[in-house]
Amino acid sequence: METKIYRVSPSRPALWKMRACAKILRENGLVAFPTETVYGLGAIAYSAEAVKRIFAVKGRPCDNPVIVHIAQIEQVYDVVSAFPDEAKALTARYWPGPLTLILPKHRNIPYAVTANLDTVAVRMPAHNVARKLIEMAGPVAAPSANLSGKPSPTRAADVIADLNGKIEAIIDDGKTRIELESTVILMAHPPVLLRPGAITPEMIEAVVGKIDIHPVARAEIELDHALAPGMKYRHYAPEAKLVLIEPGAVHKIDEVVEQYRKAGAKTAVIRNTGSKAEFARNLFSALRDYDRMGYDVVVVEGTDEEGLGLAIMNRLRKAASVILK
Repeated sequence: METKIYRVSPSRPALWKMRACAKILRENGLVAFPTETVYGLGAIAYSAEAVKRIFAVKGRPCDNPVIVHIAQIEQVYDVVSAFPDEAKALTARYWPGPLTLILPKHRNIPYAVTANLDTVAVRMPAHNVARKLIEMAGPVAAPSANLSGKPSPTRAADVIADLNGKIEAIIDDGKTRIELESTVILMAHPPVLLRPGAITPEMIEAVVGKIDIHPVARAEIELDHALAPGMKYRHYAPEAKLVLIEPGAVHKIDEVVEQYRKAGAKTAVIRNTGSKAEFARNLFSALRDYDRMGYDVVVVEGTDEEGLGLAIMNRLRKAASVILK
């Protein structure tokens, strides 16, 4: 299969290119597209046939649900069967944006999207290209546009490396802005954080009051059945061995790096310097770059779990081969 690459301007994407990609989706094809978080691999949300292709192309287990992306708030009523007041309050504050809510699914949504659950994950991306595509095609089901388990794609080049020749089209508008997948909240009583992201627990609680943080959000456990994307399987892992040094660990980063280098391993290091937003923005691209350059080991200095730190540590713990405490 020839994969067409459509390079677009983030602010003013060429309409003919967007129409071409929307047509591919409506005809049950797959299109990789940028969002503010990571690149997504999209299929029409109402087509079980198209969604099943996503799982086949990615090598994604079929019991791992995917997120439905919408472009206008009115579309949520075609995706969910109930939209409670707390969900309305959160979406009024944080949509469009990197927040996914888990709600009862509408009969329109096939079980291929939800991994046979009666709930569905839904969000409205804050990205002009993504929303233009969804406006033209309708709601789009999309996990990250990578091979399952690999670091999430934050550049079109990452998508091309994993999926070229396997899907119909890739929309390229450069590097994503946040580089962490969306926050996922189960709308229960109280709401439950299942996957941390750029919308932090503190930001959620500012709207709906106290929430529960599921142990899976800290990557402390895995579940037998995923309630949301990214909960059950190892994710984000580079080819290199990722060694995570937890905050407060007795092991010093320079000592660990020297140990691997003395053993002959080509070893890279990612230090916890600068802001957490900057750390997050460069994490996945750095892991892919180190793989491309042939590193054997990547030693990463962890961060505290305040604010964006919880999301960073969630990704690092899921990606790590070794965790030093």
